[in-house]
Amino acid sequence: MARTKEFDPDAALQSALELFWRRGYEATSVADLVEHLGIGRASLYATFGGKRELYLKAMDRYAEMRDPLLLAELSRSGPALPAVRAVVRRFAEEAASPEGRLNGCFVTNTAAELAPHDPAAARRVESSWECLESPLHSALVRAQVQGELPEDRDPRALARMLLVLLQGVRVVGKASNDPARVRDAAEQALTLLD
Repeated sequence: MARTKEFDPDAALQSALELFWRRGYEATSVADLVEHLGIGRASLYATFGGKRELYLKAMDRYAEMRDPLLLAELSRSGPALPAVRAVVRRFAEEAASPEGRLNGCFVTNTAAELAPHDPAAARRVESSWECLESPLHSALVRAQVQGELPEDRDPRALARMLLVLLQGVRVVGKASNDPARVRDAAEQALTLLD
């Protein structure tokens, strides 16, 4: 007779996401996970397949939490540029916040730590970036069609510039003691939309 799980896998995944987000992949051991999740090593392996698989599932969970909100924000009807500006400013504020300084962005952290040598992590990072760039591009195309963005601007190039800026804001926000640094950079980038 099969034994039933004595823990909630969904809650354990969320808890693992929070631990990985705070500490990173390399600095989090299986023993750390076992202790933090309050489950046995065998249960961790049986349920999630191991540390790397758990990390990748945590990345998927992070995307499920973040990406739909961003898409909804940038897809609202009406003027598009205010939504783009709001997203850029929100990223800067989050990066400059105490929690942003502590954790940074899970995807950005993964891009720096794992993507160069882990193809599965790199695919998830690319997918997350596409889930940011694509709605930014769509919003900027809408802004151009609606006359909010000058005709001589390239919406694709602007979306890519904003993606790179937002990822950089996350890195600098995590490492800098000066919140004005990320806020000023965000505001300067937004002048390219005028």
